[in-house]
Amino acid sequence: MERVLSLEELMKYIINMDRENSVVHFFVPGKGKFTLTLQEEDVQSIKADVESNPELGYMFEKSEEQYKKGLGITTSDLLKSLSERDFM
Repeated sequence: MERVLSLEELMKYIINMDRENSVVHFFVPGKGKFTLTLQEEDVQSIKADVESNPELGYMFEKSEEQYKKGLGITTSDLLKSLSERDFM
């Protein structure tokens, strides 16, 4: 688990995310532990992946259920919730 001490550091992790590196676990002092998941906008690509790996489809369904229950937030909302004080 990565320890993030600034917004710039968090953005470095986000920029480096791709299909092979799509999940980042990190800790923000004063806030807690987070899991950030890259979700591609290319529906066809995701559909092909799910068709070739049913377990991936199950993971997407569970993730969507949790998001609908309010157990997840967008990256934008996460960044808005952070302040300089959180990194001290």
